Amino acid sequence: MYIPSIYKNENLEEVKEFIKQYGFGILISQVSGRPEGTHIPLQLEVDNNGNDILTGHISKSNPQWKNFNNTSEVLVIFNGPHSYVSSSWYEKEDAPTWNYMAVHVYGSISIIQGDALKNVLRKLVDTYEAASKCPVSVNSMSQETMEQIHGVVGFQIRINEIQAAYKLSQNKSEKDHNSIVKELENKDDYGAIKIAEEMSFRKSE
Repeated sequence: MYIPSIYKNENLEEVKEFIKQYGFGILISQVSGRPEGTHIPLQLEVDNNGNDILTGHISKSNPQWKNFNNTSEVLVIFNGPHSYVSSSWYEKEDAPTWNYMAVHVYGSISIIQGDALKNVLRKLVDTYEAASKCPVSVNSMSQETMEQIHGVVGFQIRINEIQAAYKLSQNKSEKDHNSIVKELENKDDYGAIKIAEEMSFRKSE
């Protein structure tokens, strides 16, 4: 994606944590000559060779999986918080804008089956059940429930490139920066509040 240098985040470890936090991504690939996208949870892992990978699964009814092979490159988009920034918050007249955090991951995709797929499903459930009052586990699910595994296609994406854009008013004066943070903090909106937190945190680094 196009990222002005001032907004580019090249701290790989920080970006990996972003992917883990905002793991519900959009998987985009070519299907019959046109781009198709599926909204799915993905897990960032490391394979046996030390390569960063993403793992996940989609329904067999979804035709997107039929082009999953080692030669096809796919794009995964992870969206973080975002918010509109009004130009009325600036000291001097300027254009309004939008602050956001987003990561694009490019990689080669391949299908996984059998125990490898079961392991992916187990890790996914364990991750998101961790905060539940009564967490469930793939290991304790009935055979009938586990039969549903036949209705999905598992995959892994070997990551070739990660691009991260953190657009957080880095190009604004200190006075405008502080004003934007204050205005965002006062909005009744999760995205605005999280962007304000990120702006304040990075200013204090």
